[in-house]
Amino acid sequence: MGLNRFCKVSPLLIKGGTSFFPVSTKTKTVDFLSLGGRIESVEPSMDELTLRSVFPDLKVLDAGGCKVVPGFIDQHNHFNGAGGEGGPEFRTPPAELSSFLEAGVTGAVGLLGTDGVSRSLEELLAKARGLEAEGLSTWIYTGSYRIPSPAMTGSIMRDMVLIDKVIGVKMALSDHRCSHPSVQEIRRLVSDVRTAGMLSGKFGVVCVHMGSESSGLGPVREALRGLEVPPGHFVPTHVGRTDDLLKEAVDLVLCGGRADITADDRALGAIEAFLRAGADLSSVTLSSDGNGSLPKFDDRKRLIGMAMGSPRSLMERMKSAVDAGLAPLETVVAMVTSNVADGLGLRGKGRLERGYDSDLVVLTPDLSIRHVVSRGRVMMEDGEVAVKGVFES
Repeated sequence: MGLNRFCKVSPLLIKGGTSFFPVSTKTKTVDFLSLGGRIESVEPSMDELTLRSVFPDLKVLDAGGCKVVPGFIDQHNHFNGAGGEGGPEFRTPPAELSSFLEAGVTGAVGLLGTDGVSRSLEELLAKARGLEAEGLSTWIYTGSYRIPSPAMTGSIMRDMVLIDKVIGVKMALSDHRCSHPSVQEIRRLVSDVRTAGMLSGKFGVVCVHMGSESSGLGPVREALRGLEVPPGHFVPTHVGRTDDLLKEAVDLVLCGGRADITADDRALGAIEAFLRAGADLSSVTLSSDGNGSLPKFDDRKRLIGMAMGSPRSLMERMKSAVDAGLAPLETVVAMVTSNVADGLGLRGKGRLERGYDSDLVVLTPDLSIRHVVSRGRVMMEDGEVAVKGVFES
């Protein structure tokens, strides 16, 4: 059963692991002390007996021989289900808590997909609150593929200003399922999101689902031309879908924008393209499209296959990137931690520093997930999920 939302968070000591967060020139062995769900101290060799004299209920996690990294943030997850491109039987199910924990995910951003008719934002918000009560950190995007965007309070701006969990809006471009909005509509949307972010103390993001049409990122470039809106407010996702789109995404990052790579079988090639171009990888992220439908269409856009995304793909692709020698572990981990937190404006997330939330993943030498801690609570211990959702067996 999931956590009682009123349960006490015990003091926690993660002992003996190596970490490169906070970022340094080399890894070092440190202990992490978590109090009240936040990191209180990061020091080498804290004395356990002394700490127990102060905190009798101290819990200790052994991280010896392992690497300690921040908890992963999956910024594109259909945790309330999505899909439906082949009819009602192709609707994907909602995500269960354990599917995140097994993947090292301690934070997730939920959003609608193709179906903005039978899937509702209200239901998405309720699912986000449920996962938060069970132990994750969650946020959502309002809107869906189409413009004008659906909203819970009557407008995108009101959703962002009045609802704490809404950090931006979802839209789709260059896809046969989108509404093919005008450049002026895109400008109005990003301006509304930026203004709403200023009013609510959020950054404000337009998450752009990218399809494979030849227009690519052209509408985004046109919308930005002449605007005093920083390009980082747009976060195009699925940018590895085609070679041309990937090149446009690389150019966008080189010009100060951001890009999100889906953790599918094209992810390594996309990461390599950004590295080869000398792009700033701190502006590039990796997401799973978890619980989203992954339809396959033929050249006439007829549905010929269907699969479902999973948060597990994040660790799988990161491990593959490290094993292939594309980038060191600290670089690829940043794509699902600090890069995400910085790009979305998630305060207290994505880093292992004093005052930040105690979201940690302990990785074995072969990059298997050993322990997962979310907001100071041990959610997975020694490879076994310790906390399950309310209706998980």
